Amino acid sequence: MSSDSVVIVGGGPGGYEAALVAAALGANVDIVESDGMGGAAVLTDCVPSKALVATGGYLGRVGDGAARMGVRHHVEGAQTDDPVQDLVPRVDLGAVNDRIMAVAQAQSHDIRQGLERAGVTVHSGRGRLLDERTVGIVGARGEVGERLSADMILLATGASPRVLPTAQPDGARILTWQQVWALREVPRRLIVVGSGVTGAEFAQAYLHLGSEVVLVSSRDRVLPGEDPDAAEVIEDVFRRRGMEVLNRSRAESVERHGEEVEVRLVDGRTVTGSHALLAVGSVPQTQGLGLAEVGVATADSGHISVDRVSRTSVRGIYAAGDCTGVLPLASVAATQGRIAVAHALGDTVHPLSIQGISANIFTDPEIATVGITAADADADADNVRSVMMPLATNARAKMDNIGEGFVKLFARSGSNAVIGGVVVAPRASELIFPIALAVQQQLTVDQMAGTITVYPSLSGSLAEAARRLHAVDG
Repeated sequence: MSSDSVVIVGGGPGGYEAALVAAALGANVDIVESDGMGGAAVLTDCVPSKALVATGGYLGRVGDGAARMGVRHHVEGAQTDDPVQDLVPRVDLGAVNDRIMAVAQAQSHDIRQGLERAGVTVHSGRGRLLDERTVGIVGARGEVGERLSADMILLATGASPRVLPTAQPDGARILTWQQVWALREVPRRLIVVGSGVTGAEFAQAYLHLGSEVVLVSSRDRVLPGEDPDAAEVIEDVFRRRGMEVLNRSRAESVERHGEEVEVRLVDGRTVTGSHALLAVGSVPQTQGLGLAEVGVATADSGHISVDRVSRTSVRGIYAAGDCTGVLPLASVAATQGRIAVAHALGDTVHPLSIQGISANIFTDPEIATVGITAADADADADNVRSVMMPLATNARAKMDNIGEGFVKLFARSGSNAVIGGVVVAPRASELIFPIALAVQQQLTVDQMAGTITVYPSLSGSLAEAARRLHAVDG
């Protein structure tokens, strides 16, 4: 067991997971966090946004989704037979956001209690490197108060929303995704600038909540970095449900004019609405950390440079999470943090491998991916085979009124090893796990196909896709 001192700057997934592992290994652990345990992932980003998506999805199920399955909502004395209009759910966005913030605070409280039970000392404030072995806790006026000495330092300060010089958020009508939780009424007409993961999730959530939504996408399609087949399904769903999607439309500026906002596009067009949500990426929170003074190397983007065991360029200083720019996922941040303390404290270490990391986009339907991408497969077409199974042929999908989605598998020619997959379906975040397990453990399509699935189930399509890959190999 270790008796080393570990100081962690940042209480998000990369920080608090590392703290728990370090404490379990016997280290004396201090963690410094300015906003609350869990960081942005718990307080303003991942947990709240997915809770908002879940609320919107619930409205969809009790509204026209239920009607399509023959469930009629009737109000006593109603004069209409329209199953949708008989009972229209009313969204109290203030109550929705209050609940979401309460969920976030409860999760933050639970994380802090877990840390304290493990013997971790929690400090409220901003941390800054004073030298290779010392972290200072910085006060509101920039003064350094308590100094914490460490044998190992982990920086896990996360990232914050990127804003444009010509699109400055005001927290009322022009908003980042961290500011929407103060809204008390559903935006009448919401313009979402940016069609990546964050933009797509929020655009659909507010569409479900009753906003008229315009999605401004600078690329040929929404979710430009994702599987093309999956992105096509989501964009079709967006349009069919009433969203206005503006492809190849880069925003030049966003301005507020009283109760309205105006988004001016590079081509001269303008789009007006009641609110604008900026979803144009994120920037690492590495300013003011003392990195340059201590000699910690950073990329031009400001991200801290790390290797596969989370080491920075300075011995004894590690970094994890969004401040490193490896992959902007809470699961990756947590893994990096755990790897860092294991390496520093002499425990068994498995360097980070992104090949087996699964990711999910919480649209409706969800998009989950793991392993190689379609672009990777196309570039190595002679050595990779793939198959795509639409969920429309799945019995459980029919029962659950699932009209969109598919399962796609990639396999290595010759070995038949499963090397990647895509799932577009409700709860794809759950369905991707068997594929991730196959990728991580280097299972073959025959091993996957030979595992008996429940009938009827959506997972049956995973086994069927694997069987089809075997058949292709003849």
